[in-house]
Amino acid sequence: MSQALTGSRTAYDVDVAVIGAGAAGLSLVHALVREPEARHLRVVLVSPAPSAPGAAPERTWCWWEHPQGSLDAAVQHGWDRLAIYGRDGGRADFPLGGLRYKMLRSSAMDALVTEEIRSLPAYRRVDGSVVAVQDGAASAEVSLWTAGGAAALRARWVFDSRPRASLPPARTTLLQHFRGWFVRCSVPVFDPSAAVLMDFRVAQPARGTAFGYVLPLTARNALVEYTQFSRAPLDRAQYEAALEHYTSTVLDLGSLRAGSFEIVGVEEGVIPMTDAHFPRRVGRRVFRIGTSGGATRPSTGYTFAAVQHQSSAVARALARGAVPVPPRAHRPRHLAMDAALLRALDTGRIDGADFFDRLFRRNPPERLLRFLDGRSGLRDELAVGLTSPVVPMALSCLELPFRRRTAVGE
Repeated sequence: MSQALTGSRTAYDVDVAVIGAGAAGLSLVHALVREPEARHLRVVLVSPAPSAPGAAPERTWCWWEHPQGSLDAAVQHGWDRLAIYGRDGGRADFPLGGLRYKMLRSSAMDALVTEEIRSLPAYRRVDGSVVAVQDGAASAEVSLWTAGGAAALRARWVFDSRPRASLPPARTTLLQHFRGWFVRCSVPVFDPSAAVLMDFRVAQPARGTAFGYVLPLTARNALVEYTQFSRAPLDRAQYEAALEHYTSTVLDLGSLRAGSFEIVGVEEGVIPMTDAHFPRRVGRRVFRIGTSGGATRPSTGYTFAAVQHQSSAVARALARGAVPVPPRAHRPRHLAMDAALLRALDTGRIDGADFFDRLFRRNPPERLLRFLDGRSGLRDELAVGLTSPVVPMALSCLELPFRRRTAVGE
C-alpha cells in the first residue's frame, strides 16, 4: 500500500478492497491467501469493529464437502451421517459417503483468516464503517469512518458483501428464519455421529414449513434450532415457545423448570429465499458477493458452499489478472425449479413438511446431495422431480411466467 491508513481523507491505493467480514468476505480473503499468484496483491478487508453497531453477531455455518478441506483448522465439528424425522416420528438416516457435514463458527473463521493475513505484508484488515462506494473507470473509492476519523481507499476492484438495504423485486419471497439454543444436558442424550437436518415433529404453518435442527457436539451438548420457511419472522416469545416445546416435548429433554438442561448460548438469523435477480456486477469496478450477490440457494437457504466456489473463482481470476466477475452461484434451470417450489410453498399447494420428507426418503443420498449442491444432471433432476408432488409443482411452473416481479411489501 502506498500509505498507512489514518484518519485523513487521503485516498490509499490498493488492488482489492473486500467489504464485510461475514462468510463471503472472509471466504474471499481466505481464497486469495491460498492462491500463490494473488499473495502479492495489496488487499484490504474492511469490517466494523467488533463492538460497533454494524458488527455481525456470532454465526454458525454448515456445509458438506470432502473430509479434507482448507477450513478444517477452524471447523468445530463434523458428521458423516444426516438424519430426517417425518411428522409421524419416522427417522431416515443418510450416510454421506465420501463427504462430511461440517460446522464452523464465524469467530473461528475470523481468527483463522486474521492469522493467515498476519504474515502477508500486502494484506491488512481495517476496522471501519463504510460510508459510500464510488465507482470509477480505473478504480473505485471506498469512503470509511474509522476510530481515527474519516479515511478512504482507492481500489482497483471492490467486493461488497454487505446485506442489501432491500431485496430486489421478485415473484415470490419467503424467509428462512430461525432461533437456536446451545444446550448442555445433565445426562448423555444426543448421538454425536449424526446431525438432524430436518425434524418435522413440530407444528406447521398454514403456508411454508417448520422444522427442528440438531447439531450434536457431544452426547451432552448440541445446537438445537427451530426454523421456519415463511413470509415473516416470529417474535422472540414465539421462537422461545417453539424451542421449549421442541426440546422438552419432541426431543424429550425434560422441562426447563426441572433443570435437566441449561442454555449456554443462543443464535438467530433471517435468510432470504427468493426468486429475485441479484446482479453481481454493480459497477465497472464494484461487485456483490455472498447473499447479496445471489449465492443463497432459493429453495433451501444454503449459502456457504456456494460462497466457497464463488470465492475460489474470483481469487483465480485476480491471480491471472482477469476481470474478476463473481460467477453465477446457481444454474438457471436450478433457479427455475427453486422458483416453482417457492411459489408452491407460498400458495399452500404443497405441504412443505411432506415435500421435504418425501424428497429425502425417496432419493438416494448421492443423487439428492448432487441436486442440493447444484451438481446434478438432467437425469438426476427428472428422478428428483418424479418424487415430488407433480401436479402442484407443474401448476406453479405454468403460473410463473405470468406473475409480475414486485418489491417485498407491495
